[in-house]
Amino acid sequence: MNREKCTAVVLAAGKGSRMGTKIQKQYLEISGKPVLYYSLAAFAASPIIDEIVLVTGEGKTDYCRKNIIEAYGITKVNKIVVGGKERYESVYKALREIEPEGYVFIHDGARPFVDESIIERTYQAVKEYRACVAGMPSKDTIKVVDEENYAIRTPERKTLWQVQTPQCFEFDLVKKAYVKRVRSEKDRRVVLISLTEKGVKAYHHHANFHDEMIKATLNGLNEEQTKVLVKALTNLSAFFRTYGK
Repeated sequence: MNREKCTAVVLAAGKGSRMGTKIQKQYLEISGKPVLYYSLAAFAASPIIDEIVLVTGEGKTDYCRKNIIEAYGITKVNKIVVGGKERYESVYKALREIEPEGYVFIHDGARPFVDESIIERTYQAVKEYRACVAGMPSKDTIKVVDEENYAIRTPERKTLWQVQTPQCFEFDLVKKAYVKRVRSEKDRRVVLISLTEKGVKAYHHHANFHDEMIKATLNGLNEEQTKVLVKALTNLSAFFRTYGK
């Protein structure tokens, strides 16, 4: 049976400054092997994954090739790419090296516990929903704070999930690159999300299209007819929201 091509992008370009170690966390050893080895080995062993693109930091390409890929006989790593300053830049550089088809599994190389079960479940989910991400229910109590860091609300734990990786997308969705993620210079734990230039153009295009569509729809309708149309569309919206529940 034919299936879509699946590419794993393994990100290992991070500096790991929060760890406070001289060695980047993806190169620290667990049971005598670098942390990065475990995620590469898992994707290489998976029958779902067709190829792997490894993204490394500046000057780490030869090290990864000789001391991890070749040393442990890891297959499917077709390309090694030098990453960018930020995570989204590294992802974009990797996507430029991939044929524009199928699904992309984006995984942090510093997360060594990905296994075939996770890969299989995310694959089934991305086929159905076009995009998904691995995660787990939060076990911690989370507080929402105000601008002065006073706790003002405690969200219900059952509504909170910790997002992990792999993040899986149809290639066309992730390649559109409408948003970018940049870590805050004040607090590296904070990730700021904003529209790219392409995203801003798409937003304005959609806004203009929406305005023109509304004008065309209401053209020639009197006040009473407009009220009937709004009521009908409201009912239709409610139907779609509750259908199948």
